[in-house]
Amino acid sequence: MTSLDKPTEGTDQTTVDDARAVTEAALFEAFGGVRGMVETVLPGLLFVAIFTVDKDLHLSAIAALAVSLVLVVVRLARKDTVKHAFSGVFGVAFGVLFAMFTGNAKDFYLPGMLYTLGLAVAYIVTTLAGVPLIGLMLGPVFKENLSWRTRNPGRKKAYAKASWAWGLILLAKCAILFPLYWWSDTTKLGWVLIALKIPPFLLAVWLTWVFLAKAPAPIDVFAEMEAEEKAAEEKAAAEKAGAEKAGAEKAGAEATGGRHRREA
Repeated sequence: MTSLDKPTEGTDQTTVDDARAVTEAALFEAFGGVRGMVETVLPGLLFVAIFTVDKDLHLSAIAALAVSLVLVVVRLARKDTVKHAFSGVFGVAFGVLFAMFTGNAKDFYLPGMLYTLGLAVAYIVTTLAGVPLIGLMLGPVFKENLSWRTRNPGRKKAYAKASWAWGLILLAKCAILFPLYWWSDTTKLGWVLIALKIPPFLLAVWLTWVFLAKAPAPIDVFAEMEAEEKAAEEKAAAEKAGAEKAGAEKAGAEATGGRHRREA
């Protein structure tokens, strides 16, 4: 297995480009692409925009939840994957509940901030434990499952680097947001949070692509399982054919022996 950034004998540039294209497509699918980013940003943007204008917590919260539900309905109508839209609905719903319960509009953002902090810790802890979270997330997308843990050390190293990148970027984001939560007003916190939605995410995705594009290619465990099943079927078919042939030969030999005995 060869590194994608250094083609060796038997690996042409087309193969390298194809591997990188597969990596890009997998990352695009795993993290939701442009639509996923829109679905992540739009409810919070609507909340802070309305609150900035009239300071109405209830109207801002209802509008944010309504647009999240609309995004899910659109996904369902188009028969698209809804995991990103649903995660957005749950995040907005928790934010609305927190804000309504406390009466503090800033609490609309608190569940998302706590989730970001928890995710950052998860990236770092899983990497230290030898099972980087990015690998757990992307392994099924690349059809390699957990084969990278024991059979593909170069890829495991790339997943570890990517997980460190995600963890540290999210921690840096939290280091900006939590002081604002305590010391700033709702409007400033909301606009800063919106501004920090996409750039850190894009940076983390880009770094993940860089690390994986230079890593060894994934081991397609699904293809291996299919090959093993096919080989087992062919072996069983060959054994059955051999048994049938042996049975036919035995029957023929017995028939010939019986004829010779009658003639004698």
